[in-house]
Amino acid sequence: MTTKGHPQIQEFPENSLEKIAYASVQSIPTHEPNDRNRLGYHVWLYLTHHFESLEEAVDAARARLLIPTEEAIAAIDAALKERLANLQPTPK
Repeated sequence: MTTKGHPQIQEFPENSLEKIAYASVQSIPTHEPNDRNRLGYHVWLYLTHHFESLEEAVDAARARLLIPTEEAIAAIDAALKERLANLQPTPK
């Protein structure tokens, strides 16, 4: 048996794109939590320019949404605009 504790989880900083992407989908109702995680990952891919549009990223996520896709895209877009507008540059 081992006596070591579990490794500590290091959270992303509040102003990181990862945190912004995953926070932008927290209000989206999905069939399972993993659908929301996958959606957050694809929003992050959109923010890092792997997708040309948010619609394309949401479609590629194939998340099982409990609301219409258009409503989810509008909610995510509004959350992204709000969080990115409040984004403060990190001091060097």
